Amino acid sequence: MDNEELPTSPNHPRLPRNVKLLGWASCLNDIASEMIFPLLPQFLITVLGGNRLHLGIIEGVADSVASLLKLWSGAWSDRVSKRKGFVIFGYALAAISRPLIGVITVPWQLFFARTADRIGKGIRTSPRDALIADSTSAHYRGRAFGFHRAMDHLGAAIGPVIATAFLWFCPGQLRLLFLLTVVPGLVVVGLLIFGLREVVRTEPTKEPFQWTLKPFDNNFRLYLLALVVFTLGNSSDAFLLVRASELGVPMFLLPLLWFTFHIAKSIGNLLVGGLVDRVGPRLPLFLGWFIYSGVYLAFALATTAWHAWAFFLLYAVFYSLTEPAEKTLVANLVGTERKGLAFGWYNFAIGISALPSSLIFGVLYEEFGPLPAFGWGAALALVAVILLIGVKQPDAMTAD
Repeated sequence: MDNEELPTSPNHPRLPRNVKLLGWASCLNDIASEMIFPLLPQFLITVLGGNRLHLGIIEGVADSVASLLKLWSGAWSDRVSKRKGFVIFGYALAAISRPLIGVITVPWQLFFARTADRIGKGIRTSPRDALIADSTSAHYRGRAFGFHRAMDHLGAAIGPVIATAFLWFCPGQLRLLFLLTVVPGLVVVGLLIFGLREVVRTEPTKEPFQWTLKPFDNNFRLYLLALVVFTLGNSSDAFLLVRASELGVPMFLLPLLWFTFHIAKSIGNLLVGGLVDRVGPRLPLFLGWFIYSGVYLAFALATTAWHAWAFFLLYAVFYSLTEPAEKTLVANLVGTERKGLAFGWYNFAIGISALPSSLIFGVLYEEFGPLPAFGWGAALALVAVILLIGVKQPDAMTAD
């Protein structure tokens, strides 16, 4: 079994093979996913005869299952000291389940297809993040995670454009579009089977899986608490699109706004990844959460359509600063043999907190208007910043 060669010099100019492959895998997977996701509500309601309650149940259960599996799969990949199999199986399950949406006829079948897709995400995410950390020197984790998130956002920008172009030339052919997502899905699986390399850095353990944070110190636990508090105020970005519509952005320009947003996030992650390696992950995280607080208040107080465009670009800066920093800090705070479990807890904490966050935001928005809703998110971001002050940043030389 081949092991990934880790860069050892702080001046190493190239990202490891595994990081590049996983970046391209995320890009292609998100192209396939985002070809479908924006169209699912309309497909469920107008084609399958479902309603908004069905949509809420489907997405809520699917995301909950994914959050639980991210914790389990990360811990289990530590136990067997292997990540590749989890990553390939997770992407393969998504590649199979997505095109099946093209042949379903009733809402309950969509429930199983979406749940299978999210199960795949839950199985692959934490082992994949741990494999990126395993494959990369502590000096380059920011750049590695920045590259991965940049490719992910690039795919999320391309997918809707492909779907729009396809439906322009083939109006109403939603089922065919869904079936065609099998192509990028199978390419992803092929790339990973033949290109991804296992990185064995510890011996397999016999410890049973436990829902515990005992292996980690208070520093990591405080970081998780800060993430939970922040995420409770970080609602679905769909609410920002709702706000953009209220500010006067016409319906036909919303896809262009969404495309611009993802392109900005992709470029920003590429640029900020190296900054994280130079200054450490805490400073970009501080700045990102401060910017988030300001942007949310700005969305609440905005009055015209051009404000929405400007604030979406600022919101992309928040993503660019925090995405590579968050995962780099996870890897730096824990020992080599616990990275899978650590990323499991990281993804689980964010996933579980995201469920009530959108519910709370939606209730505040519906009952009291934009200022209380966006103000809630801004306030929790500032509380998270205060908690982050107590998190000590380990030196990159000792992070491994």
